[in-house]
Amino acid sequence: MSRGAACSCPVRDDHVLALTRWVARLVIPFLLGAFLVLWGTPDRTTAFFAWTIHPTMTPIVMGAGYGAGVYFFYRVATADAWHRVAPVFVGITAFTWFMAAATALHWGNFNHAHPTFPIWVVLYAVTPVLVPVVWWRNRRTDPVERAPGDPRLPRGVQYVGGAVGVVITLGAVAAFLDPSLLIDAWPWTLSPFTAQIVAGWLGLFGVAHCVVPFEPRWSSYRVLVQSEWLGFAFILVGVARAWADFDPSNPLTWGFVGGLLVYAAAVGYLYYRMEAAEAGASSRPGAAERPPG
Repeated sequence: MSRGAACSCPVRDDHVLALTRWVARLVIPFLLGAFLVLWGTPDRTTAFFAWTIHPTMTPIVMGAGYGAGVYFFYRVATADAWHRVAPVFVGITAFTWFMAAATALHWGNFNHAHPTFPIWVVLYAVTPVLVPVVWWRNRRTDPVERAPGDPRLPRGVQYVGGAVGVVITLGAVAAFLDPSLLIDAWPWTLSPFTAQIVAGWLGLFGVAHCVVPFEPRWSSYRVLVQSEWLGFAFILVGVARAWADFDPSNPLTWGFVGGLLVYAAAVGYLYYRMEAAEAGASSRPGAAERPPG
C-alpha cells in the first residue's frame, strides 16, 4: 500500500457502531411488548400472543427473558464501549437460531390470524442473520487489551464459568433435538414446542458463558450480570405467581429455584469483589478514572 493510500484497517477504539445502536433501539419496543404480554398476562396468551402457551410458568420465563433484554439493549444503545456488551451478543445469536428453528418446526402451532404472528416471524427471520452481523462488524473495534484499572476476572471463575456454559449449551442442544429430555424432567408441564423454546433460553445463557474463558476483562460482564439479575428477579416473582404449575415432588422443582438463588448469590459476591477491586485500582495515584458502568 502506498503511503498516501487510505488504510481500511478497523480503528480499535472500542466504539459502538451506529448500526449496533440502531438495532438495539429497534428491538427494544418489541421486547417490551413481549415482556408486558408474556410476563404481565401469562394466562391470556391466546388473546394477546402469537400462540397459546400453557401452563403460565412458560410465558413467565419467556417474558422474564424479554424484560431482561429490554434492559440489556438499552445499555447497548447507550454504551460508551463495545466490549462492555459484546459477550451477550454471542448468546443472543444462538437464541435467535433456536427460535427460528422452533418456529419452522412448529408452524402449525401458531395462530396465523393473530397480529403478533407476522411480528414474531419477521423478528426470527431477520435477527438470526442481523445479530451475528452486528457482532462481527463491531468486534473489529474491540482493543482486546484490558484498560488500566479494569480488574482481571479470576482464572478459576473463567474456567468454572466456561465449563458451566459448555454443559448448559450441550444440554440445550440435546433438549432441542430431543424435547422429551426436558418434558420428562422439567418441574412444570412442557409440550414439544415449549420444550424447544425453553431450550433456546438455556442456549442463550449457556453460549454467553462459553465466552468467559476467552474474555478476562471484568468490565465485559457488568451489564451481563445486571441483566441476569433482572431476569432472575422476574422469574422468581413468577415462581410465586405460578407455584401451582410446579410439581413439588420433582427434585428439579427445588433445583430450579435453588439454582437460581445460588447462582444469583455467587455472581453477586463476584460482582461485589470485582467492583471493589476496580474502585481500589482507580483510587490509586496515577490510576485511570474508573469507567462508567
